[in-house]
Amino acid sequence: MRRRAAQLASLDLNLVLVLRELIRERNVTRAADRLGVTQPAVSAALSRLRRHFGDELLVRDGRGYVLSPLAAQLRRQAEEICAAAEQLFSAGEDFDPGTARREFTLMMADYTVAVLGDRVSALFEERAPHASLHIRLAREALALEMPHLIQWVDGIVAPEPWRSLPMTRSAELFRDEWVCVMAAGHPLASAGPLTVSDLNGASWVLPFYRSQDSPLAPPATRQLAALGIRPKTAIGVESYLAVPALVSGTGRVALLQRRLADQFAGPLGLVAVPCPGEPEPIAETLWWHEDLDADPAHAWLRTELAALTAEL
Repeated sequence: MRRRAAQLASLDLNLVLVLRELIRERNVTRAADRLGVTQPAVSAALSRLRRHFGDELLVRDGRGYVLSPLAAQLRRQAEEICAAAEQLFSAGEDFDPGTARREFTLMMADYTVAVLGDRVSALFEERAPHASLHIRLAREALALEMPHLIQWVDGIVAPEPWRSLPMTRSAELFRDEWVCVMAAGHPLASAGPLTVSDLNGASWVLPFYRSQDSPLAPPATRQLAALGIRPKTAIGVESYLAVPALVSGTGRVALLQRRLADQFAGPLGLVAVPCPGEPEPIAETLWWHEDLDADPAHAWLRTELAALTAEL
């Protein structure tokens, strides 16, 4: 134990912060801008990191850089270490949003960004101009990673039913509903109320689709299973925002959140049709670890998110 402590004391932990920004930006100049230091200083830190790991970390690819396999592996660890350090050293401090320079990290789907992004962006610009927000897009493995991730981020916005997860708090932000979207000229758009038989025979665009029996099945997949629909996949995509463009002008259908469907219906010539049966409502919820309950900065974030989503 003493040896490990001595090894840790000999490390320059500032390098972890530099590593995080280099992995995020994949560019030395942009990383320097984010850190508020000079480009030569970040270049020197990158050289030290390369020597330490025995790896290039950033690999030249044409006119830019890509992450080496090791750098991609280190991404999550660097994010978690920096997040934990920021929480550690901000503990017990009063939080003044007008002057604070804290970075917040939220994880959410691109759908949630489309619904809340403008409001959250305005919140930070107007109320916390020196703070920063890092938004991590949720992956299909979120359900399995939740117990680990919740310890290292300020919050996860998702509709997952995690109320039984130990040491987790939650607050509902807003509600939505599932609708079926299709091109305005699709035969099913004017054929009367949709039936399960109609949709089982349709060609589907499916976001984040996995087998309905998979433990990784995301909300849309579980909703289709609950409705008794076994979709025929024409296109699968790891995004909700991409779905409307992949349905537009085709004979395909998709299951989508109403708020997102309403944004794209007019511009892309789509219609949103009620699903058959009684789909479960979508309750987008903020989840956080109980250790953050007494953190003044996190309390401010929770309060502001609740206020801005109340307008929805």
